[in-house]
Amino acid sequence: METLALQQKALSIRKDVMQLVYNAKTGHTGSDLSCTDLLVALYYDVMAVDPANPDQVDRDQYIQSKGHAAEVLWAVLADQGFIDQTELASFSQFGSRLIGHPNNKVAGVEMNTGSLGHGLPVSVGIALAGKLDGKTYHTYTLMGDGELAEGSVWEGAMAAAHYQLDNLTAIIDRNSLQITGASEQVMGLEPLNEKWQAFGWDVHEIDGNNMEEIVSTLKTPNQPGKPKLVIAHTVKGKGVSFAENQAGWHHKVPTDQELASALEQLSEQMEGLTHV
Repeated sequence: METLALQQKALSIRKDVMQLVYNAKTGHTGSDLSCTDLLVALYYDVMAVDPANPDQVDRDQYIQSKGHAAEVLWAVLADQGFIDQTELASFSQFGSRLIGHPNNKVAGVEMNTGSLGHGLPVSVGIALAGKLDGKTYHTYTLMGDGELAEGSVWEGAMAAAHYQLDNLTAIIDRNSLQITGASEQVMGLEPLNEKWQAFGWDVHEIDGNNMEEIVSTLKTPNQPGKPKLVIAHTVKGKGVSFAENQAGWHHKVPTDQELASALEQLSEQMEGLTHV
């Protein structure tokens, strides 16, 4: 897809997320909105996946380690056709497959996630299996910056470099906020770039809400023998003014007035794109 179409799609998905959280009265709103551009880039332009054949052998693999941002994943999978749009109405309802974290009973979901720190190690295993089996697929995983405090992340990082997994790309949604506040105050991560380089990764820092930068970086082939790490600097609550950079919106349901305001803001942003 062209950059403009991807930008428009991201705004449409953000509107879906706001409506989904409002209807269900639960959801990690700010976390969803910060990584929307990343998921749209992956699913609509970067990854080789097919909603009509979700189990194809050489499909690219996506693991959402940042599992609490499930609402945006459900919205994307429904829009792509992995699941029916009507099923979104069941989100977080009793007996629904669409629960508050990714569920591999749903087509397009490779792994149940939500326990932070698991996604990268599992992705390392998937990528290594691809190497050993001579498969052509690429493995992608999205982590939140708060989960980097988990030791299993760094074990996975070490293993990925050791096995020279150049078929693996990890993305950090670096919105710098987590549920208890600023990530640097909760558990300092910097210098993040140098840490991952020291672990043997090819590191890229980008504006994680800039669609052109995201796509260009993800489509650039990995350096031979090196896993790729993308530090995507994002805005928590991106696109909704009263939620942006607010830790309180990590998990929060909009009121009637807030939903109306959010949808209006996102519609205005979409209208603005058509006049650029």
